[in-house]
Amino acid sequence: MKLEGKVALITGGSLGLGKATAELFAKEGAKVVITGRTEKTLQEAVEAAKGNGLDIDYLVSDVSNEDNCREAVDFTLNKYGKIDILFNNAGVLHAALTHETDTETWDRLFNINVKGTYLMSKHAIPHMLEKGYGCIVNNSSIAGLKGIPGISAYNSTKGAVTQLTRSMALDYAKQGIRVNAICPGTIETPMVDGLLDKMPDREGAEELFKSFHPMGRFGTADEIAHAVLFLCDENVNFMTGSMLSVDGGWVAS
Repeated sequence: MKLEGKVALITGGSLGLGKATAELFAKEGAKVVITGRTEKTLQEAVEAAKGNGLDIDYLVSDVSNEDNCREAVDFTLNKYGKIDILFNNAGVLHAALTHETDTETWDRLFNINVKGTYLMSKHAIPHMLEKGYGCIVNNSSIAGLKGIPGISAYNSTKGAVTQLTRSMALDYAKQGIRVNAICPGTIETPMVDGLLDKMPDREGAEELFKSFHPMGRFGTADEIAHAVLFLCDENVNFMTGSMLSVDGGWVAS
């Protein structure tokens, strides 16, 4: 098992990419703690994992709240004594043009997508530095690599996550902490379903988004989870500061 003996903390771990990654990490031998804002979905994720013979811990936590981030790190350390892997996965999406995006929504996206990534890293990194080892994976997006019309706030947050990832990779390259980002294309998740449901022509919007991907389809949460696992594999210890595109060829088109 690739992660035997490792401890992983995953934000936004009750749904979509976070849930799939938590289950895969547990299968690969890691002790896993997931966080999220809704206890019901966290409990459902833990029960689903149990049904597959997997043991996952959870904590209700909002990544935009610094006290919550500190508590999530402390909870994991008190439970398992270390944090080897941090997957900053929590994120939200809002579709609107720049002038149609209200300030409250803009701030909410930055508080969760960017500030949350910073806060979780801020509180986990000191413990990684003590151990001289750590692997951080940030969830950026294809939107962090190229412009996508109609989601300016989301584009901006993911561009910030991309640059934060590069900065962190450089800051800790000589101290045993690797920092990379996953950059998914459109993935079959509740967040994407929610976006498509708001479209006047859902079926047409789905076909349009599929057309952006040369493979002609959406990715799956499991496919992204395996890419995150790859970034955490000690066999790629020379890899840091990378933006790993898992996008069906979108960024290459």
